[in-house]
Amino acid sequence: MKSLILLAGLLVHGIAVAQTAEQQGPGLSYTYAELRFVDVDRNGGDGLQFNGSYELENNWLIVGGVTALDFNNNVDLTTVEIGAGYVWHYSETFDLVSTLRFVRADVDTPGGSSDDNGFAFSAGARGLLGPQFEIRGSVNHINLNNSDTYLELAGDYYFTEQFSAGLSLEFAGDTDVFTIGARWFFK
Repeated sequence: MKSLILLAGLLVHGIAVAQTAEQQGPGLSYTYAELRFVDVDRNGGDGLQFNGSYELENNWLIVGGVTALDFNNNVDLTTVEIGAGYVWHYSETFDLVSTLRFVRADVDTPGGSSDDNGFAFSAGARGLLGPQFEIRGSVNHINLNNSDTYLELAGDYYFTEQFSAGLSLEFAGDTDVFTIGARWFFK
């Protein structure tokens, strides 16, 4: 719990820095496709995640994603998410973002398979620290068979206005997730 409070404090500090950064880079676009490698520390799971977002008029978004994970104990997990979000443009380089998504999870084990449906909610911030470096942080809650709330911290480096790559860390109760990936922006 202390580490979550410390990380939240660092996020708030990063948000304050992002608020004062000058608009020098590519800006914040919400129309992109993203591919990430996912590493789950619990039970040795890893896999791929594909996410997408499409910016509508009046600050609304359509979001979705597919994640396929394979664990060492012959368990496969596939999740599909689809939903909507809203962006509040706090400043030229800093946004507050929230999303609500429907989630379907399918688990395959040597003993059989099962599926579950639920909802996920995210609320966070996204901002530019400089012309080519973006930070993100959010608090996420997912309500499937067992509900979980976790903190996500991420950063991306913009190689061009259309391409960025970076890392993310998710801190949950028993499980931490590390991802590395890239985004292609369409506008």
